[in-house]
Amino acid sequence: MLFDSTVRRELARSFGVTLVVILTIVLTIMLIQTLGRAAGGNVAPQDVMLLMAYASLVHLPTMLSLSMFIAVVASLGRMYRETEMTIWFASGIGLARFVRPVLRMAAPVIALVVVLDLLLWPWGNQNSTLLLERFQKRSDLSRVTPGQFQTSRDGNSTFFIDRDSADGRTGRNVFILTQRGDSEAVTTSAKGQIELEGDDRFLVLDHGQRNESNSATGEKSLAQFSEYKVLADSQTLRNADQLPPNALYTPDLFRNPNPKNNAELTWRFGMILASFNMVMLGIGLSASNPRRANNWNLLFAMLAAVVYFNVINLSQAWVASSRMSAPQALLTVHGSALALALALMWLRDQGNRLCLPKFRKKSEQAL
Repeated sequence: MLFDSTVRRELARSFGVTLVVILTIVLTIMLIQTLGRAAGGNVAPQDVMLLMAYASLVHLPTMLSLSMFIAVVASLGRMYRETEMTIWFASGIGLARFVRPVLRMAAPVIALVVVLDLLLWPWGNQNSTLLLERFQKRSDLSRVTPGQFQTSRDGNSTFFIDRDSADGRTGRNVFILTQRGDSEAVTTSAKGQIELEGDDRFLVLDHGQRNESNSATGEKSLAQFSEYKVLADSQTLRNADQLPPNALYTPDLFRNPNPKNNAELTWRFGMILASFNMVMLGIGLSASNPRRANNWNLLFAMLAAVVYFNVINLSQAWVASSRMSAPQALLTVHGSALALALALMWLRDQGNRLCLPKFRKKSEQAL
């Protein structure tokens, strides 16, 4: 009982500190990236904090798994360096005995990873996708800032408005330059406004003219109009069937089996299995020499975590390209990781058993 409580208390302290550090680093990086996208006109400034909240929920399972892994390696590694492990081993407690207290401490974290990966991961991705599309699929006229030239979403048109109304649907002194292949058209109007017809948006211009020229044939035409109606935006927001796989809920992925959906399922369940396997790997990778005061074991453990996460992404790509089935990918990647963790713990235990008799003989001779 004393042994279990000591290990769990040490792990809890290390896990809390590690999670705070990783959250701070990741949120800072997300803030910089989101502000950069907002400055480039790809994200609405008022949606920056909301997108950061969604992104935090999306990446929280990975941060929890990584924090738990680092906590195991750092805590047990400190016990190795301060010879606490030597005392436990001399008392007849092997490395495999650490599995129970470590898993009891990691169980709530793994359970939270399950909930986040299966429920909040698609919810956060879905809301982020719809929020970005809602901003990107504004009408071309609503993109224009009075007194500035603005390119349309497809890049074929350039708009200029001298001034607009308070509702944002009416503009004065409208200028539109449209280029399609060899044809170039310049349309000017005293006033333009947006009209909605169903899901389509039409730009209606009043009292203007249209000058069109073709660089290939040299033909030119000039037309004046009292009213000119042009389709400005016919695209609507995606419905649930058009969302990417990472924004679909887990039951929807099971109901629509295809390579991309199976690949997404492979990634989600792979991250859950990885949260367990990384705890087991951390127990074996935490061993260090108490005579060498360094953190090389932590460096090697971090390298192993990076390789593991990359292999998970690689298995997702294999399933998406139909090179492997989802069960086969999960069994190959995560079964191999679990076997490696168990083999590593067994080798550590065998090494300890070989060294302890020599240690005891030297102690008896000294006495």
